[in-house]
Amino acid sequence: MKIKKPIKELKLSVPAQNSPISTFLTASGTFHDGDLLLNQKGLRLISDENESVPSETKEVDLQFSLEDLETIKVIGKGSGGVVQLVRHKWVGTLFALKVIQMTIQEEIRKQIVQELKINQASQCPNVVVCYHSFYHNGAISLVFEYMDRGSLVDVVRQVKTILEPYLAVVCKQVLQGLVYLHHERHVIHRDIKPSNLLVNHKGEVKITDFGVSAMLASSMGQRDTFVGTYNYMAPERISGSTYDYKSDIWSLGMVILECAIGRFPYTKSEDQQSGPSFYELLQAIVGSSPPSAPPDQFSPEFCSFISACIQKDPRDRSSSLELLSHPFIKKFEDKDIDLSILVGSLEPPVNFTR
Repeated sequence: MKIKKPIKELKLSVPAQNSPISTFLTASGTFHDGDLLLNQKGLRLISDENESVPSETKEVDLQFSLEDLETIKVIGKGSGGVVQLVRHKWVGTLFALKVIQMTIQEEIRKQIVQELKINQASQCPNVVVCYHSFYHNGAISLVFEYMDRGSLVDVVRQVKTILEPYLAVVCKQVLQGLVYLHHERHVIHRDIKPSNLLVNHKGEVKITDFGVSAMLASSMGQRDTFVGTYNYMAPERISGSTYDYKSDIWSLGMVILECAIGRFPYTKSEDQQSGPSFYELLQAIVGSSPPSAPPDQFSPEFCSFISACIQKDPRDRSSSLELLSHPFIKKFEDKDIDLSILVGSLEPPVNFTR
């Protein structure tokens, strides 16, 4: 019997056998993975150069413990875990708490450790702040700032479409976050989508969920794994080619175009809200002409911005740094557009009694 050769474009990744959590626990019950130490007291990172020198560790400012937090309600699911809205019992401050059980696949464990390191190091106003992280009884808990207007999914659900001036403000903030990730942290996010762009009542937009991010060892490094949300994936990722930071730019263009027209760009009309099937979508992204902004509905600057993001060849896409200087962004910079006016008028996605 002849065995057919596998299809070249299709790459399947078989998860490695799960490693027991005990492999990563010290005698005192501290989770230890590479240069990361995590326990009930919080997180420490040991620098590569001084792995054996405790005094060279970076200690977080320990202001509270998990016992100081009370759960209000479950508000969603992130990479590898449940997200809860919690409140500090004594101060009343709200946080988003992601709890991740560590009885998981090896690859996911590595992604979570990566997320911890990125959050520990992040110092960017357009990246969601992780205040604390803890390990206890087989679970890692991440304490994030609470973005009280949800994500762009929640915004579009209420306003249907976002007007150009507001979109320019959203774009600028997301691009500032991407410049930080791409140029300072050398990270491809790999999962830019509406639900990973969070908003608060002050009109701040921040990138979240680095559970599928990948650290690049050098500027020449590339990724060849298939993770993230396929709807917003760049063609080179779907076809199994290597990819770089420009894959995030495609995703950003798709997100912004969706916010502008009120539907997923590969959905032909509002009546066809279900969109194409999985295989139809993959085929369209790789084989068809990319979506574009209708020139009869949008300004030339906006159409140009979308085109600069959604190019089949990543070499033809602009970088996050270049896009910050795009005429669409510059057009509204001196207009004092206040995004808080838009989001402040919306119903919060989570209602509760304080």
